[in-house]
Amino acid sequence: MPLQAETRDKLKTVSTATLCTALFKCGLRNQFIQDVRPVNADLQRDMPNMVGEAFTLRYIPAREDLNPISVFLDRHHPQRVAVETCPPGAVMVFDSRKDARAASAGGILVSRLMVRGCAGVVTDGGFRDSPEIAALNFPAYHQRPSAPTNLTLHQALDINVPIGCGDVAVWPGDVMVGDKEGVVVLPAHLADELADEAVEMTVFEDFVIDQVQNHGRSILGLYPPTDPQSKDDFAVWRQAKGR
Repeated sequence: MPLQAETRDKLKTVSTATLCTALFKCGLRNQFIQDVRPVNADLQRDMPNMVGEAFTLRYIPAREDLNPISVFLDRHHPQRVAVETCPPGAVMVFDSRKDARAASAGGILVSRLMVRGCAGVVTDGGFRDSPEIAALNFPAYHQRPSAPTNLTLHQALDINVPIGCGDVAVWPGDVMVGDKEGVVVLPAHLADELADEAVEMTVFEDFVIDQVQNHGRSILGLYPPTDPQSKDDFAVWRQAKGR
């Protein structure tokens, strides 16, 4: 089932940390993409979370006789086709084998994804033109900057197939959520449930932060709320805040 607008809106408001805990409650331990961070965390501080269904591209190690620069003359080159067919609202996810020595893409391709209405882009490798990408009003996540063209090490092969990205399995249609810390992968069939759980967790955690920072309360009996008084106090706080 496609990602529902209500679920997308909820996921824009919760942290990847909270989602990881919600996933853990469902028995899923390895959904946070490792060693991937925002290209521009300062810009994304003022943006809602990146949320969208995964559209994938798989790279394999490049072989020199099959991957000269002339391959880009082919209008059917998988990297170009993937960028031109990633659906609006989706997140382009590159499997670059955790290898940032050559770029997964650069400023032109990322700009094309942005103007086509995609929700963001993620690679477990690197982006070239990272200063230009960082200036775009578009969520982009990578391991680190990388100037060499992808052709020097990566050969684009498969479009919209199951991939690995930062040691996490990503299936087409999985829901990608990115915030200022990184990116988490939600199995599509659990997205609605996880969004609801994360929203509830966020409300309670905001209550706990308020109690700790503004009222000097101990976390013992409060987080988790093993003290019955904590649950009563939360109910009163929630009603007062309209949450």
